[in-house]
Amino acid sequence: MQRHLAILPAYNEEDSIGGVITEFKAAMPFADILVVNDGSGDRTGEIARGEKVLLVNHPFNLGYGAALQTGFRFATKRGYDYVLTMDADGQHMPASAGNLLKAMEKQDADVVIGSRFIDGDYRVGFIKKAGIRLFALIARIYTGVNITDPTSGFQLLRKSAFSFLADGDNYPLDYPDVNIIMALHKRRFRIVETPVAMVENRFGKTMHSGLKPVLYVVKMFLSILMVLVRGTGKR
Repeated sequence: MQRHLAILPAYNEEDSIGGVITEFKAAMPFADILVVNDGSGDRTGEIARGEKVLLVNHPFNLGYGAALQTGFRFATKRGYDYVLTMDADGQHMPASAGNLLKAMEKQDADVVIGSRFIDGDYRVGFIKKAGIRLFALIARIYTGVNITDPTSGFQLLRKSAFSFLADGDNYPLDYPDVNIIMALHKRRFRIVETPVAMVENRFGKTMHSGLKPVLYVVKMFLSILMVLVRGTGKR
């Protein structure tokens, strides 16, 4: 049987983590769940442990990308065939996970990105929307694929893709977005997009507050440059 693992990077998500786990278990009862508690200072890890899911605790906060890579390494070592990545803050709707599975099977993809913009009326602020459109344009020019939501963390990956990203040289510690799409395309992984349902963060937290959006854009352009100058490497 094929084995599925859902990876939930979590940093101070005690308000939402329990509900997300419950909803995911109902939507995909055949999948295992791994919570990567990224140095939280609240009860995130304790709640996850109480939900009887797999749990890895980082001793301190390493960043979103590092938490995902911990999950990819875990999945690779444990022999999983598919990995689903989703946020622990309740923004990604577990009921939409089936859309990713169907798209991967139908389109024979290595990576399926869940887009909040294809069928929905999801609204974002002007600055964030401009950034998403800019990186979507870059992704389309580089890959030839129309990716409407390149910053989406709601994704499904085959073993070949997530085991590649488990390599420390192939994944950033903070913001894995359009740079990863480009890197995967460069190594001939097939990437597609499918509609999913998302909601606004119900607890008001965001990775892109204050001056963080400016830093994010600068880092992303540097990461894109690195993708362009690096060789294809091993797949």
